[in-house]
Amino acid sequence: MPCIQIKTNLEIKAPQEQDIKSQLGHAISLIPGKSEQWLMITLEPGRTIYFQGEKEFPAAFVDVSVYGSSTREAYRALTRAITDILQAELGIQASRIYVKYT
Repeated sequence: MPCIQIKTNLEIKAPQEQDIKSQLGHAISLIPGKSEQWLMITLEPGRTIYFQGEKEFPAAFVDVSVYGSSTREAYRALTRAITDILQAELGIQASRIYVKYT
């Protein structure tokens, strides 16, 4: 079961939450053999996040847990999809999103 945990210093409105959930559900299929059917997502808005010594600018920490292994290209594609989703939905620049794989 893959799990995507997102912590951000922004508030997330209900429509944004649904859009993020839906888009991540599609994006997880970039990892071969993974699908939304078994995907767990946690969203933690309003967190204190310091990045580059500042906490006033939008930022996010994303922890992706995937059981098994995949290719480097698949992980890069998922990272790109996650940063695109968070930039489009929350306005967080890709350079202020940290994605960690476990």
